[in-house]
Amino acid sequence: NQLLVEMDGFEDNSGIIVIAATNREDVLDPALLRAGRFDRTITVNLPDKAGREAIFKVHAKNKLIDPKVDFEALAKRTVGFSGADIANILNEAAILAVRNNEKMITVQDIDEAIDRRIAGPAKSSKHMNADERKRVAYHEAGHAIIGIKLKDSDKVQKITIIPRGRTGGHVLMTPEDDRFLLSKAELEARIIGYLGGRSSEEIFFKDVSTGAHNDIEVATQIARSMVTEYGMSALGPIQYEKDTGSVFLGRDYASTQKNFSTQTALEIDKEIRKIIEDAHKKALDIITKNKTDVIKIAERLLEKETITAEEIDEVLGAKKVAPKAPAKKAPAKKSK
Repeated sequence: NQLLVEMDGFEDNSGIIVIAATNREDVLDPALLRAGRFDRTITVNLPDKAGREAIFKVHAKNKLIDPKVDFEALAKRTVGFSGADIANILNEAAILAVRNNEKMITVQDIDEAIDRRIAGPAKSSKHMNADERKRVAYHEAGHAIIGIKLKDSDKVQKITIIPRGRTGGHVLMTPEDDRFLLSKAELEARIIGYLGGRSSEEIFFKDVSTGAHNDIEVATQIARSMVTEYGMSALGPIQYEKDTGSVFLGRDYASTQKNFSTQTALEIDKEIRKIIEDAHKKALDIITKNKTDVIKIAERLLEKETITAEEIDEVLGAKKVAPKAPAKKAPAKKSK
């Protein structure tokens, strides 16, 4: 803002063009923006798949990268990552390669760097007792089976029960392609997926744990947005709340504007509850019908701690087997 104040009074023919970039547009005074002659505002969105692949290649130029690294595959797995995220991932992967006395950065180093970016550094699982490890394995297997069996769900890329940050494990799920819009069915599928872990615990342990805390929080946020912002409920296409932007230092965490009565608030709560309850029932139904597959995934997780999409296909018997070569016919006997 001080810069804009100093710019006030520039003449149109001064021959000066000012270009500025910020990720804190919320603190800029519109009047000062006008006084500063900012005639155009350009929003830079997150990169798409092609953009992420190109960014990976840019930041890999000055690094020794294993030729086996597939940047296109990495771009598919990093939906929603910014250019800065990708730069940090490769820098983190380089540090890991040095620590491991490797001559070049491998796919495993980059995988670990991506996991660190999503959920933090890995922790030792020694502090978890056997019952906790088993519960976490079935919890994550519950998330995964929703992604595998539900049509509109994101694709499961990897499952791990290695603790990171505040989580005992996580499932990496990404859309098949970059999405600009999400349908109601896709949002409902995400809610069902988030409730898959808790539902799995209910079925296999007849009890629930605090491990689903963040899952419930995110599922509730999606359901609330469907009702109050996207008009995806019986209340119709009416926007009751408006997202005022990201939370920044000095701003209230309640970053939505509300303009409705107490009666409407009660109706909103009913619709949110209905979405969550329907999703919960669907999650229970999917897991119940696929209990055998959930057990297979959980058992492999307890054995290996981390499994990829290819290993999941193998565990569930979905691995494609090369067709057998046709049997050679025996040579016909010559008649005497």
